[in-house]
Amino acid sequence: MSQPPFRILFAVYPGMTQLDFTGPHQFLSRMPDSETLVASRDGGEVPSEGLVFAGTLRLGDVSGCDLLCVPGGLNALDAALDEQFITEIRRLAGSARYVTSICTGSLILGAAGLLRGRRAACHWAWRHLLPIFSAIPDEGRVVRDGNVITGGGVTAGIDFALTVLAEVAGAEVAQKLQLGLEYAPAPPFDAGRPETASPTILACYREGIAPLLVKREAQAREAVARLSTNS
Repeated sequence: MSQPPFRILFAVYPGMTQLDFTGPHQFLSRMPDSETLVASRDGGEVPSEGLVFAGTLRLGDVSGCDLLCVPGGLNALDAALDEQFITEIRRLAGSARYVTSICTGSLILGAAGLLRGRRAACHWAWRHLLPIFSAIPDEGRVVRDGNVITGGGVTAGIDFALTVLAEVAGAEVAQKLQLGLEYAPAPPFDAGRPETASPTILACYREGIAPLLVKREAQAREAVARLSTNS
């Protein structure tokens, strides 16, 4: 009897960063002997930074998955305070072989109580919020702790996907897909990390997100308080 396909589930929500989702999806959806599902709290259309993803399944209708992946977004903590969404994330993670995220998606995993005592990656600007969820911040681009695999900010989702492909389907499959999709990054600027960006660029970026920092920390603490109440 043949084995059922390896089931990959992306749990999406309004306002997510689309590349957090589409980057890994492009790679993982090509994994041999797998099926890729995309689901949201209510199903149907999900808007994301000018793009609308149609035909998503309803999370409550998905019985389970082998790999659960939660993308991030500037509003990830809004999703983290959506009790119905978080309940479904916790349910699906309970039987998944791998629990994963990209960028600030790790804050959603934290809000679901899935990162206690675990090392996890996150976008560098929001990584400091992980300890609120009793997680251990890790600067790695892809971080694994047990069955939890987390990617750093946005574009790290492709490195994450290749790491998962090598784990599940083998390094040769991962490399073939990397070649086929011509993933050979050579950025024109070395400004992709705070350690390498110029002080002027870094200060400008920090100034831009400053109004969000206080709000997002308050949301993270509210999510933890809810988690403690529901435990």
